[in-house]
Amino acid sequence: MSSKVPAARAIIVVPAWNEQLTVGETVREIRAATPDLPVLVVSDGSTDRTADVAREAGALVLELPFNLGVGGAMRAGFRYAVRHGYDAAVQVDADGQHDPNEVPALLAQLSEFDIVIGARFSDGDDTYKVRGPRKWAMVVLSKVLSKLAKTKLTDATSGFKATGGRALPVFAEHYPVEYLGDTVESLVIAVRAGCKVTQVPAHMRPRRGGTPSHRPIKSMIYLFRAGFALLLALIRRYETAAEVDHKQARPAVQEGVVR
Repeated sequence: MSSKVPAARAIIVVPAWNEQLTVGETVREIRAATPDLPVLVVSDGSTDRTADVAREAGALVLELPFNLGVGGAMRAGFRYAVRHGYDAAVQVDADGQHDPNEVPALLAQLSEFDIVIGARFSDGDDTYKVRGPRKWAMVVLSKVLSKLAKTKLTDATSGFKATGGRALPVFAEHYPVEYLGDTVESLVIAVRAGCKVTQVPAHMRPRRGGTPSHRPIKSMIYLFRAGFALLLALIRRYETAAEVDHKQARPAVQEGVVR
């Protein structure tokens, strides 16, 4: 069943690195849920058939020659959105964990906010479980970023979010490419640029393919990396203007080729 979306001109951006097993079904599900929105798959230096499978499913495809990570892929997607006159971009992961039927709820808030996060822990839903060091990191990050944004954020590391208003051109120019920069540092940049942030409830689903690792060692590494990413974000100086006019912003650098 399809969902009606707000009138703002929006595009779905799907960062994908070697996701040939999942990206096709994800694109088809997005198109069924939000038929009025174009889908742009950013193949992040994939060495498999990710790009071909995405095209066969009906998506636009932006191919990056090298793997840049989620941050680099999303920056390319934001630049594509700005250059082609879109008002908003919604990040949906290629592995099927995000429910496209929840996209309209994110877009509906962009009339008042610049960034809308699909939060996994905001309504008491316990189907998505995080434990140990990874949970500690998420709690600390959310508390610090809530204070900066002056609003309660329970899931600051969520990759399911809508970006519009003044945040879209800011992210097109300054979206971080470092580890966790696409979640932690990007919110710091947005808040310092005068962007308004909010969240709506969202629900995570199991991956369609692959097996995520939750081993204790990797969780501890995540904890230290998250702390370092937050510290770096807080001390780094950014050259962003709060009065950015997204209708005039036009990034000068073009990545990849869209077919």
